[in-house]
Amino acid sequence: MKLDDLVSDLKGYPGITRKKAISSVINFFPKVSSSKVLASYGEDAAVLEHNGEALLLAADGIMQPLMKANPFFAGYYAVLVNLNDISAMGGVPLAMLDVLSVKEEKVCNNVMRGMETAVKKFGVPIVGGHTHPDCSYNAIDVAILGNAKLDEVVYSHTAQAGDDIIMAMDLEGFYPEGLTYAWDTTSKKDSTIARRQMLIMNKIAKRKMLRSGKDISNPGSLGTLGMLLETSGKGALVNINKIPTPKGVDLSRWLKSYQGAGFVITCDPKYSERVIDQFDTVGITGAVVGDVDGTNVFKLTDGEDMETFFDLNTESITGCKPNSTVGWEEVDLGK
Repeated sequence: MKLDDLVSDLKGYPGITRKKAISSVINFFPKVSSSKVLASYGEDAAVLEHNGEALLLAADGIMQPLMKANPFFAGYYAVLVNLNDISAMGGVPLAMLDVLSVKEEKVCNNVMRGMETAVKKFGVPIVGGHTHPDCSYNAIDVAILGNAKLDEVVYSHTAQAGDDIIMAMDLEGFYPEGLTYAWDTTSKKDSTIARRQMLIMNKIAKRKMLRSGKDISNPGSLGTLGMLLETSGKGALVNINKIPTPKGVDLSRWLKSYQGAGFVITCDPKYSERVIDQFDTVGITGAVVGDVDGTNVFKLTDGEDMETFFDLNTESITGCKPNSTVGWEEVDLGK
């Protein structure tokens, strides 16, 4: 596929285009908060300061097509996507809550089996939640709490011009039946390695080598990087041929894929080799794929041609600009 065709294909991918809906709700809720809120919209998890540490809060819902295609993996991924949100920010997942809406008992049972499998594999408990036993639909939503040291949180909005961009993914995986863009790298792995992968960002963050990061989620690797650049107010040039890719997988499909264990990060170039080596210790393959710049334009190259993926001066992916991610000013709560 030619580069311009690939760009057009990726920009029309629902995993990316559906993120535009975020912009309509960012400013809807009143910012009734305090200086305890260190980061919010645009991050993989909200960050709150509490007793000298960072509390990380996130929530995610599973798309209806996944519920229909594979209820077991809907339950499994409901847990995994939340674990990855905490992991991406350098945190340690502590516990989860779930909201289960039930129409068909068989679907519900498969969803719960998937969640049970994930909880056993990763060792992070579900400690409560809510059940709707009489719905006209099936749905699963999960919320999660994690923590980290205040000076070790990995944010999305802190990339700087001159940073290396590293993409790191576990290339040992498969696409489950009915899930075209879900690269499963965890369900068949031993829990020991799965847990080590879950905590690798926490381990790297302790060494103060990361500038920014996100887990590679539904928008795929390039879409996820685009979200990071948007929240940071930065641009980038990425060589698609440098992105780690498993043999036999079509590039377009791969770039759209949700990663069971995958991250996009930026760091000072002096740390890049060490960061990649750390990922390698848990079976995750990393590579420098480009660099951050101050243009606010996200460009792709294949080594010969160059195309603009997103001009963030005039386009948006989520609408989460830098001023929407940082903490809010303290307001009078009338207490």
